[in-house]
Amino acid sequence: MNLMSLTAAELGRKIKSGEISVREAAESSLAAIRAREGDVHSFVTVVDEEAVLARAGEVQKQISEGTLDSPLAGVPVAIKDNLCTRGLLTTCSSRILGNFRPAYTAEAVLNLEKAGAVIVGKANMDEFAMGSTTETSYFGVTKNPWNTECVPGGSSGGSCAAVAAEECSCALGSDTGGSIRQPSSFCGVTGLKPTYGTVSRYGLIAYGSSLDQIGPIAKDVTDCALILEAVASHDKKDSTSVKREDYRFSEALKDDVRGMKIGIPRDYFGKGLDSEVKEAVLKAAKILEEKGALVEEFDLSLVEYAIPAYYVIASAEASSNLARFDGVKYAYRSEDFAGLHQMYKRTRSEGFGAEVKRRIMLGSFVLSSGYYDAYYLKALRTKALIKQAFDKAFEAYDLILGPVAPTTAPKLGESLGDPIKMYLGDIYTISVNLAGLPGISVPCGLDKSGMPIGMQLIGDCFQEKKLLQAAYAYEQTRAYEHCPLAQKGVSES
Repeated sequence: MNLMSLTAAELGRKIKSGEISVREAAESSLAAIRAREGDVHSFVTVVDEEAVLARAGEVQKQISEGTLDSPLAGVPVAIKDNLCTRGLLTTCSSRILGNFRPAYTAEAVLNLEKAGAVIVGKANMDEFAMGSTTETSYFGVTKNPWNTECVPGGSSGGSCAAVAAEECSCALGSDTGGSIRQPSSFCGVTGLKPTYGTVSRYGLIAYGSSLDQIGPIAKDVTDCALILEAVASHDKKDSTSVKREDYRFSEALKDDVRGMKIGIPRDYFGKGLDSEVKEAVLKAAKILEEKGALVEEFDLSLVEYAIPAYYVIASAEASSNLARFDGVKYAYRSEDFAGLHQMYKRTRSEGFGAEVKRRIMLGSFVLSSGYYDAYYLKALRTKALIKQAFDKAFEAYDLILGPVAPTTAPKLGESLGDPIKMYLGDIYTISVNLAGLPGISVPCGLDKSGMPIGMQLIGDCFQEKKLLQAAYAYEQTRAYEHCPLAQKGVSES
C-alpha cells in the first residue's frame, strides 16, 4: 500500500489506531522522494533519514503514551524553503542564503511540529518567492508531476509538486500574490491562503510584508482545515498577528451550501481566460447552484488596476526587506572585493538572481524621491479602493467564485522570457492579497491535455469557515485525481 496516496487525515487515523507506525509513514515518504525527485525536483533539502526516523520515534512515543492526539500526528510534511527551521538549511532558493542555517524555527512550523508532524524536507520555490513558475530558483527548476515538461506554478511550486507527486502528505507554503493558490491549481491539489494575520509570519523570510501569509497545501479541503487549525495562532512576536476567537476550522466541513450566496465577477471571465478553464469553473459554479447555493454574476470594479498596484507595493517592500542581505553578518559573501561598498555590490550582484534584481530595482525606483507620490502612494490608494470594492461585494455575497489562473500550467521556459506575461498570470489572485482576504484553490477538472484546472473561492476577512464549507461541499461531488507520476513504483530500500 502506498501510504502517501492517503490524505493526511486518513494517514493520521491509521497511525492513531495503530494500523501503521509513524516510522512506516516516514519511510514511505522518504522512499517516494528517492523514487520521484529525479523527475520533479520538489526539494532543495531533504532531511537526513536518521533525523527523520528519530523524529518519527519521538512522535510515536508521544502517541503511545497518550500525550499527543492531533489528527496530524506522524504525518510527513514539506516546508517551503522561506520558513526558518532551526539548524536546517533555509535558502529561499537563493545563492545568497545558500549556506544559511537559522538559529530559530518559524512559529507556524513550530505549531505544526507541536501537532506531531514529521518534517521530511524544505521545498523548492521561486527565489525569495518572486515568480510564478518555480523556475527562478538558484537550485534548479521544479517540474509539474502531471507533465514534467510543464511548470508547477509558483512561488510555492515545490510544496505543491511534492504533495501532487505524493512525496509527502501535505505541505506549508506562503502566498504573497497567489503563490499557494496558483501552483495548487496547476498541480491539481488544494491550497488555502488564510486571512492576513491568521498565521504568524514570525520566521517567514519576507517578500512583501503587508501581503505575505502562510497557508496549507494538501490533497483535499479536510486536510487544509486541519493544518490551518494546527498552525493558526496569535503570536506576540509578530506585530501583524491577529487574535481570533475561533480556530476550530474543521467544524466547517459540512456538505451543505443551501442558501449561501455566491457571486461570480463578470470581470474575471473576459478576454484572456482560456475557454477550457472558463468552462470548468462555470461548471463547478453550476454544481454549487444545484446543491442549493444562490449563484449570480456581478461587476467587481478595479480588477485591471490590481496587477500594477500589487507589483509597485510588493516590489517596494521587497527592496526594503532584501536590503538586509549584504554579506556582512551571515550567508553568502563575494570573495573578490576591495572595500565595504564593493563588497555590498558584488555580494548582491552575485547572490541575487535576475528576477529578484528586477524587483529590487523596481521597488527602489518607486520609493525614490520624485516618484514616491506618483507610484507608491498611488498604489496604496488603489489598494484601499480594491478593499472597498470587495467590502461592497461581500455586503451582497457570502463568497466570490472564479478561476485561479487564466490558463493551465504553461511549458517550462515559456514565461521567463516575458516577465510582463508572467505577472499578468496573477490577475485573479493578487486582489485577494491586496485586500487581506482568504482564498482557496480547489481542483475542478482537467483540460484536453490532461492538466489540472483549479477553481478559486474568495471569502470576506476571517470567513474561512464559509470558504471551507463551500469548498468541502463542492469537493464531495468529485474524487481526488492522482497524477501519473504518483503511480511510479517506489522502492523501500
